[in-house]
Amino acid sequence: MRLAAQARQWVKRREHPLARALYALATGARTASLPCVRAIHGPLYAADRAARGALGASLRALWTTPLFQARLEAPAARLYLYGGMPYVSGPVRISLGPDCRMSGAVTISGRSGASEPELRVGANCDIGWRTTIAVGRKVVIGHKVRIAGCAFLAGYPGHPTNARDRAAGLPDTEDQIGDIVIEDDCWLATGVTVLAGVRIGRGAIIGAGSVVTKDVPPFTLAAGAPARHIKSLP
Repeated sequence: MRLAAQARQWVKRREHPLARALYALATGARTASLPCVRAIHGPLYAADRAARGALGASLRALWTTPLFQARLEAPAARLYLYGGMPYVSGPVRISLGPDCRMSGAVTISGRSGASEPELRVGANCDIGWRTTIAVGRKVVIGHKVRIAGCAFLAGYPGHPTNARDRAAGLPDTEDQIGDIVIEDDCWLATGVTVLAGVRIGRGAIIGAGSVVTKDVPPFTLAAGAPARHIKSLP
C-alpha cells in the first residue's frame, strides 16, 4: 500500500519523463469517450430520458407512493412523490393534505419520548429535495406552503447542551424542544432553517440560507442569520 501511494505521488509530481508519460496516459484514459455524433446520440439521449422517465413513473405509481401512503395516518389524495421514497425514522405520526408534492430525498424524524410527535401538512404543499423535518412534539405546515430544497425544520436538536451528557449518549432535554408552525401561503427558500418554538405567519417569505430563531409576522419578507424583517408584503 505504501509503495503504491509513493508511486502515485511520483507520477503526480511529473518530475521524470516516464512519470509525465504515465500521467498523460492516466488522464487521457480518465476522460476518454466515443466522439459525439449528434444524428446518432441525440435520439439515443431522448430514448434514454424517455425510458428512465417511464421507469421512474412506474416505480412511483406502483411501489414508492403506495408504500409511503401506508406510513401515513390516512392516504393522501393525489400525493406526488418524485425521486424515490422519503426516509422516516422514529415514532412520528404523519398526515398530509391533498395535492401535495414531496421529494423522495426528504427526511422526517420523530423524537423519542413520552408523547408521539406529529407532523401535519395541509393541502397543496411542496416539500423540496433534501429537506429535513425533525418533529419534537408537533410540526404544523398550513395550506399552499412552499418549502424549497435543503430546508431544516429543527423541532428538536437530538443532543443535550451538557457536554458530559452528550458524551454519555443521553438524549436532549424537554426544554430544548418546541413546536414549529408554518401558516398558510408561506414560502421558505432554499436552505432555510427554522428552530424549535417558531411560528411563521401567513404569507411570509423567508430568504435563502436564513436561520429563523423567533416568530415571523404574517406577510413579511425576512432573511439573514438570524432572520430579520426586510419588508412587509402586500
